Amino acid sequence: MNRLFVGYKRAFISSNSYLNTIKKKFNIKKIGYSGTLDPFASGILVLASGSYTRLLNHITLEPKVYRATLWLGAKSESLDITNKVEVKMVSEFSLDSINIVLDSLIGRINYIPPKFSAKKINGIRAYKLARSGESVELKECKMEIFDIKVLNYNHPFLSFEVSVSKGAYIRSLGEIVASKLGVNGILSNLIRIKEGDFSFEGYKFLDPLSLIKYPKIDLNSYYNDVKNGKEITLKQSYKNTTYIANFEDFFSIIRINDYKNVEYILNRIPKC
Repeated sequence: MNRLFVGYKRAFISSNSYLNTIKKKFNIKKIGYSGTLDPFASGILVLASGSYTRLLNHITLEPKVYRATLWLGAKSESLDITNKVEVKMVSEFSLDSINIVLDSLIGRINYIPPKFSAKKINGIRAYKLARSGESVELKECKMEIFDIKVLNYNHPFLSFEVSVSKGAYIRSLGEIVASKLGVNGILSNLIRIKEGDFSFEGYKFLDPLSLIKYPKIDLNSYYNDVKNGKEITLKQSYKNTTYIANFEDFFSIIRINDYKNVEYILNRIPKC
């Protein structure tokens, strides 16, 4: 079964546990998904089954938009409420000072991912090492903040919405915001509301051809060659770029090199 759709994971279950419920719901054996959500977080996952799992790398999933609540004065090894170790009362901040901090973060910033994360160290997930009490040292990473704004501030809870690049850790961003305010801070809530053009509007199957941004090209005169994956040199010149070759019963993602030579990136993707 080839399907592409948006799901919504509730809080306090893992992304893999959620996928198991989706498999049962739709009687799907194999399913892939966009970026993992933390167990304590809720929000959308872009899901694909069958041969459509191969399309996830060709669909725009940026920017990612989150709504988060930062608990100022709290401390946690995982930077969220699941491993809270300390809560201190801290003085209230002016909204102006908070906005100055948030505005200063727009653009590319360096950060250290939380040790309770899916990052790998010598092939082992960091959170597995952290849970076993082993020392975890993660390398500095970069993320890009496209936009960030306050939604509500009811001290000590600061809610904000942020638009970020792929690979960003909002828990680390919360820690950075709190640090710039001079206090500890953890996320008490996190919701992913968008990935690229995707948001949750119920469980409905989507047409991948309307979502993949590559231009379409008419290669119907080469139908049998493409279907059989044969080497093709086009008679007409095209731009050196990636295209969708769209046919009645399948489509292919191809790359045209040297203006005429066809390279198959994904071939014979069946239509639903």
